[in-house]
Amino acid sequence: MDIRNTSVPRHAQPRNGKENHPSRGTRGNNRSGGVIHDNSRHTSRFTVIGNHLAQHAELSLLAIGLAVHIQSLPGGALIDIRTLTARFPEGKTRIAAALRELEAHGYLRRTCERTSSGRVITRTVSCNQPGRSGAAAGPAPKPKARRPPRREGEPPRRALPAVPQPAYRAPDLLRSAVEVLCGLRSGDPRLLLSVTDVEHLTPGVAAWLERDLPPSAVHHALTSGLPSEPLQRPAALLAHRLAAQLPPVPPFSTLAARDVVRHPLRTCDTCDRAFRAAEPGLCRDCLTEPPGPHPSG
Repeated sequence: MDIRNTSVPRHAQPRNGKENHPSRGTRGNNRSGGVIHDNSRHTSRFTVIGNHLAQHAELSLLAIGLAVHIQSLPGGALIDIRTLTARFPEGKTRIAAALRELEAHGYLRRTCERTSSGRVITRTVSCNQPGRSGAAAGPAPKPKARRPPRREGEPPRRALPAVPQPAYRAPDLLRSAVEVLCGLRSGDPRLLLSVTDVEHLTPGVAAWLERDLPPSAVHHALTSGLPSEPLQRPAALLAHRLAAQLPPVPPFSTLAARDVVRHPLRTCDTCDRAFRAAEPGLCRDCLTEPPGPHPSG
């Protein structure tokens, strides 16, 4: 007679079934020669990598390996093309292509920024899980700022004068323009601008920065020689200056002038320098450089 002892405790079940041990249940049926994992628990010097990267369906094997290497580096480590080419044998062309893959899928963000001295540098951000934050997923569109409703009896507001428009509204360029406008009050407290004022003036400042002027020069042009009396409409004064004193395009060659005005900033596949071009590739210096190893300086 079969008597089941109901007081015997049930065998403990694994929390995740076979998820944490993919080779369990396959050893006796491993006729195809599939992988068997011999895993040990890491307690130091390890990096957590998500399967969304390790098993990515569209990234190349080189791009996945490069992403793993980048995510294992400490903050501040150099990951420009020249440094990676010196570290790995794949060469700058393949490494540059892999970096573009990671950038296209959100695992890498490279932006060009101007320093206070006017030099353009490349900032690189590694994302271990794209889409988890607004920064990793890219800048979200901001709601358009609206003026508060006009009070009863208040005279109608006059529109601000038109400002120059940049040839290309690069996010880095517009961000630098906003920083210039927000910093004007440090030079003159009367230049405290509203959100609507900044929104209107930003393209005008971007048009100045697009002409290879450092932010400090734009700041000086907008804050120097202001009248001593109170400023009734500081935004209107700034808009007038931006339009009336707009500097000319730098006297480069026709091709260089067109690049400065019309094309977005790119990162050179060889020296990692920021330059303007219609498509990714090499900067002018690297295009004209004779064949041979790239200088390390």
